Amino acid sequence: MTPIPCVSVNSLLCAAAGRPLLQVEQLNIAQGERIAIVGHNGAGKSTLLRLLSGFMRPTHGQVAVLGRELGQPLAASALRALRLEVGQVLQGLHLVARLSALENVLIGSLGRVTGWRSWTRCFPAHEVTRAMAALQSVGLLARAETRADKLSGGERQKVAIARLLLQGPRLILADEPTAALDPAAASEVCQLLVKAAAGATLISVVHNPALLPLLADRVIGLKQGRIAFDLPIVAVDEKKLLNFYLADSS
Repeated sequence: MTPIPCVSVNSLLCAAAGRPLLQVEQLNIAQGERIAIVGHNGAGKSTLLRLLSGFMRPTHGQVAVLGRELGQPLAASALRALRLEVGQVLQGLHLVARLSALENVLIGSLGRVTGWRSWTRCFPAHEVTRAMAALQSVGLLARAETRADKLSGGERQKVAIARLLLQGPRLILADEPTAALDPAAASEVCQLLVKAAAGATLISVVHNPALLPLLADRVIGLKQGRIAFDLPIVAVDEKKLLNFYLADSS
């Protein structure tokens, strides 16, 4: 029996104001794969992630994520269920600035903690223990009570990864997770992200080609909303990427 893919896209068109943003004839991503998406700004990378997270609907075509069809509007309960299984690491604002590192990690448990406990942030002791362990695994236990807006960029991304560990999603979408980090911090965040994605599917938008071997075993190049190439990482060398980016800018 053929396993159900984590992501399945067929005859997809996503448009806004009559302008095509993304056109994908076919794309299948198996469970547990490590995928990197590359391309210039406006190539459709973030649009693809928004589609897969259920925050945008396709104009035409079929999109299935974790066995759920997203071409038609999902009931609120089904959309919540999907988002419980999809974790995200975003560039820019992705933590609640006034909350501590620990409180931000505990947000990852909101799929299990509901009602008054979620409103008052009164989390069960076992969830707090798990959140502390997640912070320890990324080397930030000593900063557990520090407000998010007092953390460095690399530390904030580590908090986001600890939140993923607590959430335990089946699909992780990372949109340029190392943006604005220095090379050493970027490498460390990539390694922690891949570790957090053990057993899950990881799809990352990657700007720095040097990070591709750390994050992916398969690379998809998007050009003007279409797939220009879809290759294993061993087939994507510096020359291939240079030609891809030069052609996309011509």
